[in-house]
Formats: sequence, structure tokens, C-alpha cells
Amino acid sequence: VQLQACGGGLVQAGGSLRLSCAASGVSVSRNVMAWFRQAPGKEREFVAAIRLFGARTWYSNSMKGRFIISGESAKGTVYLQMQSLEPEDTAVYYCAADTKYRGRQDRETEYDYWGQGTLVTVSS
Repeated sequence: VQLQACGGGLVQAGGSLRLSCAASGVSVSRNVMAWFRQAPGKEREFVAAIRLFGARTWYSNSMKGRFIISGESAKGTVYLQMQSLEPEDTAVYYCAADTKYRGRQDRETEYDYWGQGTLVTVSS
């Protein structure tokens, strides 16, 4: 299983970015795919998750409304559209896959596979 995250970069506050996570060896439609992030000096935190089969999504309350998670089963790719970015959104963003679907999608311990992360830097 490989999860390849990309799309990070430097953006000004108020701007937008779209992250992509290309998955191989794991189905993005049958499993739960998620984005987490880790800011400098902080613990990794849940951002959003999606299960395409059944069209379920989950969001962190603090990011709901600014971030949108989506996916394309045929491309094996999950996206995170981020809008109205703030300097506090600066972090390494990781994609992850949960193949067991036990129902606690905000917990990083639920996830079996992780990508390498992509850095998002938001300047003020």
C-alpha cells in the first residue's frame, strides 16, 4: 500500500490550496480515507475523512466549512480543498487509510496506512 500526498506549498492568508492523495494497493471507495495535519510543536490532529462507498464524510469542527474532502474512485485519489487559509493552518498534511472502519474516524490510531505528508505554509 502506498499513499502519495502532494499539493502543498506556500500560500498567503485567505488563499486556497487543493491537496491530493493518490492511493495504490488500497481502495479509496471501500475504505475510509482521511487527512490529518501536524503543526510545528503540536500533536497530529484530525482534519477530515471520507468513505466514498455510502458517501460518508467527517470533519473536524474547527475546519468544517473551510475544508472540503472528496475523492475519485476511478483515479484512486482523495482530495482536500482548503479555503480561507490562515497562518494557523500551517502544518504537514498527511493522508491515511482505515481498512477496518470501526467508527472513530477522528482517531489516528484507527488508520492502518499513512502517506509521507505534504507541507502547507500560510503566510500572514
